[in-house]
Amino acid sequence: MMDTYLFFGMILFYLIGAGLALILNRNDRICTYASFLSASLASVSGIIFSGSILLGNNFSFILSGSPILNFGFFVDKLSAFFIFAISITAFAVSIYSTGYVREYFGKKNIGYLCLLYNIFILSMILVVSANNAVMFLIVWELMSVISYFLVVFEHEKPQTLKAGFIYIVMTHIGTGFIILSFLIMAGSGGSFSFETLRSTAMTMPPYLKDLAFLFALIGFGTKAGIVPLHIWLPYAHPAAPSNVSALMSGVMIKTAIYMLIRVSFDFLGGGVWWWGMLLLIVASVSALIGVMYALMEHDMKRLLAFHSVENIGIILIGVGVAMIFMSSGHPDLAAFGLIAALYHTINHAVFKSLLFMGAGSVIYTTHTKNIEEYGGLIKRMPWTAFFFLIGAISISALPPFNGFVSEWLTLQAQLLSINLTDNIIKIAVLFSGAGLALTGALAAACFVKAFGISFLALPRSTHAEHAKEVPVPMLVGMAILSLMCIVLGVLPFYVVRIIDSVSAPLVGTSISSKISFDLTIGTLSSFPASISTTWIALLVFVVLPLPVIIYMLMSRTKTVKYETWGCGQPVSTARNEYTATAFSKPIRMWLGGIFRPHREIQTAYSDSPFFKDRVIFESEIEPVFERYLYRPVTWVVLTVSRLMRVIQTGYIQTYLLYILITLVIALIFVGSGG
Repeated sequence: MMDTYLFFGMILFYLIGAGLALILNRNDRICTYASFLSASLASVSGIIFSGSILLGNNFSFILSGSPILNFGFFVDKLSAFFIFAISITAFAVSIYSTGYVREYFGKKNIGYLCLLYNIFILSMILVVSANNAVMFLIVWELMSVISYFLVVFEHEKPQTLKAGFIYIVMTHIGTGFIILSFLIMAGSGGSFSFETLRSTAMTMPPYLKDLAFLFALIGFGTKAGIVPLHIWLPYAHPAAPSNVSALMSGVMIKTAIYMLIRVSFDFLGGGVWWWGMLLLIVASVSALIGVMYALMEHDMKRLLAFHSVENIGIILIGVGVAMIFMSSGHPDLAAFGLIAALYHTINHAVFKSLLFMGAGSVIYTTHTKNIEEYGGLIKRMPWTAFFFLIGAISISALPPFNGFVSEWLTLQAQLLSINLTDNIIKIAVLFSGAGLALTGALAAACFVKAFGISFLALPRSTHAEHAKEVPVPMLVGMAILSLMCIVLGVLPFYVVRIIDSVSAPLVGTSISSKISFDLTIGTLSSFPASISTTWIALLVFVVLPLPVIIYMLMSRTKTVKYETWGCGQPVSTARNEYTATAFSKPIRMWLGGIFRPHREIQTAYSDSPFFKDRVIFESEIEPVFERYLYRPVTWVVLTVSRLMRVIQTGYIQTYLLYILITLVIALIFVGSGG
């Protein structure tokens, strides 16, 4: 009964937050505090509710008893895990938003934003708790439409409208494939109930199961942002308000991961080896392409958006490896791979939301997204710099923060492929491990650029020069997720035990008792390897700083300050500093065949032709996927549409003639068949 109160209390608080946004619309400040406070309370209810399910029993509530459309809610441990991820992120972002939306006071409709914000989070909760395919599609469409309106919130900007259009088109293409997948599965069971879909998977013909999986991969992969279906991500995330970007990148795209796992393991039973192989290849390519394009970006939010593509790839690497092990008769290893994927899911939700909030804080005070116009922000925004640094270290997979643990587990799961008998599959999985290692190295390089160019050295513009620290609620929101990055990294042995209870019903076995958790995270005994993030944390936070602290306390040496030198001369202006373009140039040259860079140099002379007044350098990379995949597809669609306009005469007599011809053809076909 307590779980029921918590679940519906959570829904009620989100609805109250939406209602208060409408009622208090005329007072921006009161509307903001009331609506986001209600969202925070709803998030707390969600955290307690999901924790209760993860440590206890499943939750079920039936709204309609129809045998075909039995609408209701069902929250098992998998659903509860994603509700927890959504709720903990929404709690931090809701607090952050009370400060962030102040920049819209008197400029935009705050009540409209708060209304959409609450309904958006509620729709994600309903997506992962629906127990019927039709109900799922309704709330899935609600989530997509509400997120579209949030993306185009600043609709006065032309690039925002373009981003919204690309997003809504791609998300509906994905929804079409999701519907096909559900129709195939429901056609075999005669019901859209998830319970029926679970029980009829074994009786489905193999080719139908293959089609259902492929359609689900395309449909949910579009929302998740796998390559080449990722095209909407670098447009939509930068266009949306930063608090919305944090939710979209942190948890909305994870709803697709949730349903892909649900379909693949819960409904279709884990599938065959080539499902996992296909997913592994797509995921590895997504991880590499995402981080490579992120390195080339100088727009802070587009950079983070491409890292979402990268990390979705890392998550799906774990899922793909789990499928391969499952189909090969290694449920223990499959559980290990799925644990790694789910761990990275919660980790990415935390550190990516933190990074988007950090980026939003910088944009809030500098009013620009261009990294080249930042610099020296660590002196003007020390707390924001500190929290962004934690997120940057976490996403770079450096110990003892959370990103390291899940990527370490994913790499260990790939190395466990030595237990497979098929050498081709074994080599493919090991190659994906090499790709993951390269992805981690490139991610670290990218965030050295992002943090170093943005926060260190001297200001490169008046925007950065006049920057100041953001309001306290924004700092509190970032502090919550920064603490989560540390907790999830330092205490993984507790987290993995919980995730093991989530994966066990899906793969049919629990492995928590078979893995070393004595202050370490290791693998199964068949491939022993372990590392202690707890001891690393003690070394980093206590042992290493101790000599420095002692020296500072005991030293009486006078500190001498002098201006910084670089290239043999004092670095007195920002013109002498390293730029983001220069930082990424070696990698741009190394991978020139993929990036296909183009550069243009313009030289302006003063009165004398021998002395240059200034040199303007512009460099850009070719949008390969847009130019060679989406533009031809768009051209074909538009061409066919123009041809189809011929039959749209506007006369009812013509349409009646079409109906008559269709009926005649149908009668001839039926008659010949009889």
